[in-house]
Amino acid sequence: MTETEFLVEKGVKELILIAQDLTYYGLDLYSKRMLPALLEELVKVSGIEWIRLHYAYPAGFPLELLDVMNKHSKICKYIDIPLQHINSNILKSMHRGIDEDGTRKLVQTIREKVPGIAIRSSFIVGYPGETAKDFAGLRDFIRESEFERLGVFTYSHEENTPASALEDNVRPAAKARRAEELMLIQQDISAARNKSFEGKSVQVIIDKKEEGKWIGRTQFDSPEVDNEVIITDNSGTLAPGCIVNVSVTSSDIYDLIAVYPENQ
Repeated sequence: MTETEFLVEKGVKELILIAQDLTYYGLDLYSKRMLPALLEELVKVSGIEWIRLHYAYPAGFPLELLDVMNKHSKICKYIDIPLQHINSNILKSMHRGIDEDGTRKLVQTIREKVPGIAIRSSFIVGYPGETAKDFAGLRDFIRESEFERLGVFTYSHEENTPASALEDNVRPAAKARRAEELMLIQQDISAARNKSFEGKSVQVIIDKKEEGKWIGRTQFDSPEVDNEVIITDNSGTLAPGCIVNVSVTSSDIYDLIAVYPENQ
């Protein structure tokens, strides 16, 4: 808590908790998962307005975390959960500790317990042994799930990973084609979601100013990797770090275009 209070004194309003698997917090100190309890304490810190979570692995995901997220408005309705694939055989080869059925149930539970949540996920195409049928299943899963934010990566060998001993037998051209196909699907999903914000008021945190426009983010967007809100400031009062409501006037595939104040 002392560190969080120090950050507040420096003007910080958004707290981003990051770990390779954030849900493991507490296992080393208390021999049990304590992230929900940590969040219950962090939301009490005056001055912190947004708390964002990175990253949560799907295997062993603590469902009580979702209840805490839904309970407190300070906790952004956003979670980064790298699913990697949907095919059970590939997930087993990756040592992910979860299969297709478990993955589908987890995504459904997250959406049910935290209405309106933005799920960011990442997937790998061209994993050793990934067939055209395996990829088609992944493609259909992404289309059906309509993840708010998505990253797609082509497989490459890395030492000391479960797949490092496998033959990298998917051609580079096929990997690139599969990645492009998934991102084209995601572009349509992103564009449609952004379109739904037009004419509405959204809360944003201001990050910076570029070419006369302020750049901000909604609670559904993490810095550097997610969508942005490009804002025309008609008040002359915006500054980095402030959190305000803006009116969305238009959108494109990945960004919202807005004006501040809302009645301008």
